[in-house]
Amino acid sequence: MEYRIRQATAEDADAVVRMHTQAHEECYGHLLPPDFFESRRASIPERVEKRRPYLESTEPRIIALDENHEIVGFADAGAGRDEDRPQELELYAIYTLSRSYGTGLGAALLTAALADSAAYLWVLADNPRARAFYEKHGFHADGRRALLPADWHELPEIRMVRAAG
Repeated sequence: MEYRIRQATAEDADAVVRMHTQAHEECYGHLLPPDFFESRRASIPERVEKRRPYLESTEPRIIALDENHEIVGFADAGAGRDEDRPQELELYAIYTLSRSYGTGLGAALLTAALADSAAYLWVLADNPRARAFYEKHGFHADGRRALLPADWHELPEIRMVRAAG
């Protein structure tokens, strides 16, 4: 499979939110109840409107399109949000649809969003596939843990950090 990677625009908001919703179901179906995903699908229109101005940024808002011009992955990064941030740059999110697993798309998105910069991210503690991916790309757990908000069922997450290079 070949992919085209580019900076997202506000016009991509609907497709990004729909892809993100599908990716959540594929990644977290074993961790969250069906009503969580029903609620996410029902909130697509309002999430599109919130996402639109976010995509107008000059910070990395990267999408990957397949040969049918459908979004199959995205990554976004920017200034670290943690008060005790271990690096200045944070990877906010990276998702690919399961049909692209094993193709190198995740690595390409990570590189497009971060290059070889020092960075940190948060990942669900019970997400061994993602944790292994990040470790392969130089990230390691730094000991910080947190819980997601109640609407995400307070799932535990860990922070991972990497040095530049």
